[in-house]
Amino acid sequence: MSKLVTIYGGSGFVGRYIVRRMAKAGWRVRVAVRNPNEAMFVRPYGVVGQVEPILCNVRDDASVRAAMQGADAVVNCVGILVENGKNVFDAVQAEAPERIARIAAQSGVSRMVHISAIGADPESDSDYSRSKGEGEAGVLDHMPDAVILRPSIVFGPEDGFFNRFAGMTRMSPILPVAGADTLFQPVYVDDVAKAAEMAVKGAAKGGIYELGGPDVDTFRGLMQRMLDVIHRRRLILNMPNPIARMMAFGFDMLQAVTFGLFTNNMLTRDQLKNLKNDTVVADDAMGFDTLGIDPVSMTSVLPDYLWRFRPSGQFDAIKDSARNLRRS
Repeated sequence: MSKLVTIYGGSGFVGRYIVRRMAKAGWRVRVAVRNPNEAMFVRPYGVVGQVEPILCNVRDDASVRAAMQGADAVVNCVGILVENGKNVFDAVQAEAPERIARIAAQSGVSRMVHISAIGADPESDSDYSRSKGEGEAGVLDHMPDAVILRPSIVFGPEDGFFNRFAGMTRMSPILPVAGADTLFQPVYVDDVAKAAEMAVKGAAKGGIYELGGPDVDTFRGLMQRMLDVIHRRRLILNMPNPIARMMAFGFDMLQAVTFGLFTNNMLTRDQLKNLKNDTVVADDAMGFDTLGIDPVSMTSVLPDYLWRFRPSGQFDAIKDSARNLRRS
């Protein structure tokens, strides 16, 4: 019988790519998510019955244990960018990874892969980065040979970064950003999934890997690259810190007074803290080189999914050609 991997958060942005890779590798895949009905799209990644979404609450021991029953390996992809209701950083990114690792150790699971983030630090003043760091420590306490992957900003067709800002260009001639000079090293989502696949198969030694693509650029530079791809001209405006703090405070308060009916996906005070630090691979860190993976560049992927934000969408290039013919 083929081996079984349980992937917590397997219907998310990164998780679905890991699910697809593990199914192609012949593994049975159990996708543990909060809403299985919304994760049915992962089932066609394998043959009938190979990929199965199941209900799981990572805040509950019994639920995590049930999802892990019989698994040969586990992958944790659960994470949040914004707190809302019971899904707070401590519960989701600090306690849940420790819970999964503890139960994996008790259940005799041989391998664990944990998706974290560059900048994870238990001493950080950002709740996001602090909880990520505490989660890593909890994983290593119980599964010292676990593989922890720390990607920079992850890009791909379903990403919430380039798609979000490209969408903003449809409505405004100005593209406001906070932390315009902060450095990032975007990494293609399937490269992260490839690293996770290697770890699940035992082809990567235990430890922490920082994953970044071949391009390092500032926030402002990334926005300009995006604008070049979607053929739009917009003023990239770096918001002064006082204004950014006031906006973030206002959005956070709006979420609080509406009791979560409005989710602050715009800008939070915690995100501002993170934007003070560069998100790039450390010089002495293990990474793609250690794994023998040649990461994909942004220029080879962004046009494949950002074309829909061009003024004429898929016909933009044709219109440009026609315009040049008229000039000739």
